[in-house]
Amino acid sequence: MTISGTTRLYVVLGDPVAQVQSPGLLNPLFAELGLDAVLVPVHAPASQLEGIVAGLKAVANLDGIFVTVPHKAAAAGLADRCGPMVEITGSANVLRREADGRWYAENFDGTGFVAGLVEAGHDPQAQKVFLAGAGGAGSAIAAALLAAGADRLVVCDPDTAKLTSLQARLGAHWPGRTSVSAEPDIAGADIVVNATPLGLRPEDPLPFRPAELAPRSVVADIIMKPRETRLLREAAALGHRVHHGIHMLDGQMDSYRAFFGLGTLPSRGM
Repeated sequence: MTISGTTRLYVVLGDPVAQVQSPGLLNPLFAELGLDAVLVPVHAPASQLEGIVAGLKAVANLDGIFVTVPHKAAAAGLADRCGPMVEITGSANVLRREADGRWYAENFDGTGFVAGLVEAGHDPQAQKVFLAGAGGAGSAIAAALLAAGADRLVVCDPDTAKLTSLQARLGAHWPGRTSVSAEPDIAGADIVVNATPLGLRPEDPLPFRPAELAPRSVVADIIMKPRETRLLREAAALGHRVHHGIHMLDGQMDSYRAFFGLGTLPSRGM
């Protein structure tokens, strides 16, 4: 990859940011598409996020902003216009510069997560799903699971105000299919999902107790680094099927390409 004065810029904002995997996927994609573009990580402390985003918006050759923990809810409020999933979830994981200079936000976390689940053979349709975390990613995943036909969704988060708000937004689109709890309630769940940051650090507690899972549950984590979180290791040791965080990002690649108008991959032939 050659960086020059004509290179278009994309950034991924997070706090922390060392764990992000998107540059390793997007930069090879840019190269494969023959695009003069690069995605770089930007460590954006929460207290400085608004100023950092304002400065980035003023960079004339910046075309897109990707957003990770813990900024997804705040990022939705920093866009000029928002897409349908942002309106439902109240969070955004990507913003693009429009032709008129305004910034448009969307959230592909949920659809990417579900695409990854389905690709791995874990279709959530007609399944009972437990989801830990009602933050930016969790909200998007909740909406996408319901849109994909999950029969029943239980969302857990210690922030009861956040839970109540999310349940109301989900209920407006999928009435009667979501219940909420401040404590984990994984009994009978076919699929259990960790959409919290717990697991980024070795000393983090578990988001729920794997010993309480129903037999042969699918245990999914959205954390990408480390790949094998403590949750996934313990679940696998108990005989459960596990689903790694990188699948959520893999599932978003087509959406990102369409969102930014990056074109299509060249045919590889036979």
